[in-house]
Amino acid sequence: MEKPLAITEAQCLDLIRLSREKRLILMTGYVQRYNPLVLKAKELMDSGAAGTPFQISIWTEQYTRFPDGSWANSIGTLGGGQFLSHGCHYVDLLLWFLGRPVRGCHLGTTLGTPWMEGEGTSNVVFEFANRATAYHFGTWGAQGTRLRYSIHIHGTKALIDARLSEGKVFLTTFGEGERLVFEHEPGKSTQGQMAHFVECVRTGRQPLTDGPGSLQGLRVIWRLYQAEARHTVADMRGLGLDEPWDTPGLDRLPQS
Repeated sequence: MEKPLAITEAQCLDLIRLSREKRLILMTGYVQRYNPLVLKAKELMDSGAAGTPFQISIWTEQYTRFPDGSWANSIGTLGGGQFLSHGCHYVDLLLWFLGRPVRGCHLGTTLGTPWMEGEGTSNVVFEFANRATAYHFGTWGAQGTRLRYSIHIHGTKALIDARLSEGKVFLTTFGEGERLVFEHEPGKSTQGQMAHFVECVRTGRQPLTDGPGSLQGLRVIWRLYQAEARHTVADMRGLGLDEPWDTPGLDRLPQS
């Protein structure tokens, strides 16, 4: 299914339940999980090539304007703004890269994207259980950009610099400069995504981007939206990809 899986927790839970009752493979189109450049960055991080990761920064800067009256301009049909519709890709990546989230905050604005009812520009920061921090900036109002689509993984030994729009991954160390370690033609990686889905249908195994994992990432976003409205920090404990997901109400901030 195209991301996001749905625009309410109840809808997501219904989809997951129905797919399991009918023994169907439910997979969300989080295409960046199948991007060879992202996979290489994750491989380098997991191998220890950069040391211990302590910060991941992601930028997605583009100009996206939908026609007047489009469903994509409305909170009611899009489910939110740019953060939910587009940022869900990168919340999913950060949960995959860094594990269990602890807390975070989001700030969005319609300034610069007046065609959007919800935010067209989004800034979000996270803290994880391993004490690493992360950041995603996304906008649909960029008149120009140098970063375009980029991921920086800062480690204690090196920087992993994934320039997704250029099709290159660099490893950079202080005093030694940058070294190109991987190249791949940039693109949306839909072939890798579909190959994975077909393999899951053939074997019956669960996709990497399955329903429960997709729901956890959306719960992170919903809690961040709620905290933003309250001018506070969101408690995101319990929303890791490896944590129990099937209790309704986890889309809401915990009661203090």
